[in-house]
Amino acid sequence: MLLYSIIIVVAYLLGSIPFGYILVKTFRGEDIRLTGSGNIGATNVARSGAKGLGVATLLLDALKGTCAVWIAHALGNSSYNSCGGSPCIPVTRLMASAALAAVLGHMFPVWLKFRGGKGVATAVGCFFVLFPVAMLISLGFFLLIVALTRYISLGSMLAAIAFPILAYFVEGAHLPSVMLVSAISLLIIIKHHQNIRRLLAGNENRLGGKKTSTAGDTA
Repeated sequence: MLLYSIIIVVAYLLGSIPFGYILVKTFRGEDIRLTGSGNIGATNVARSGAKGLGVATLLLDALKGTCAVWIAHALGNSSYNSCGGSPCIPVTRLMASAALAAVLGHMFPVWLKFRGGKGVATAVGCFFVLFPVAMLISLGFFLLIVALTRYISLGSMLAAIAFPILAYFVEGAHLPSVMLVSAISLLIIIKHHQNIRRLLAGNENRLGGKKTSTAGDTA
């Protein structure tokens, strides 16, 4: 339990680093939470007129997820998780727990009164380390959906749904790990509740189309 606690706390704190807020505050002297949708993710940062900072936010938000899962992998394979020469706790389960904690950190950062982003970029960073093949297929699925519909939010949600299914059937992930990544997918979908309403109403923003709302962020 101590190892679990350490991994979860470290992953949550990494995930809760609000890079979008920090970058905009540092380079533009503005509070990104007062701009557009108020989201701290890459999409809102880019829409605020700082596309370069938006790209940086996207990469850093993904990287913090990657680092959280890498740390769990390292600790899981260390002497701290050794029981007679084999891991006491399955390493993949520790990594999946770190992924969930990192995404929760991004969505509910302690530094910003638990008001964060939607977790897509951080989840992608986690998933690429955890189940890379499933993530690559999900990414291809996302690109296909966006190409067909021009709805980034729809592509993000459908890819989130597909990922745990692919992890189970393609990579043979054990059920506990699948349940943990399924929880991440569910959180991402819940965080897109406004996008779902607009998709059903037919007024969701399309990629390359005229922007009708500032609340359609996906990161």
